[in-house]
Amino acid sequence: MAMIEPPIDELAGKFGGNKYKLSCVLAKRAKELEKRIPDEIEKSDKKAISLAADEIVRGGIESSDQN
Repeated sequence: MAMIEPPIDELAGKFGGNKYKLSCVLAKRAKELEKRIPDEIEKSDKKAISLAADEIVRGGIESSDQN
C-alpha cells in the first residue's frame, strides 16, 4: 500500500475539513495545470493532481468560497 503524501486530512483541513470541496478544488487546479504546463507535467515524476495538492499544502491555493 502506498502512502498518500500529503495526507488527505491535512489537505481537507485547509477547506474546513470538507473533502468534497477539496476534491473539487484539486480537480479544477489539476485541469488548469494540464492545460498550462503539459510539457513540464509529462517530464515530471508527479501527476497534475499531486502538483495541485502540493500547491494547496504550501498555501498557494484557497477556495474562492469562504463560507
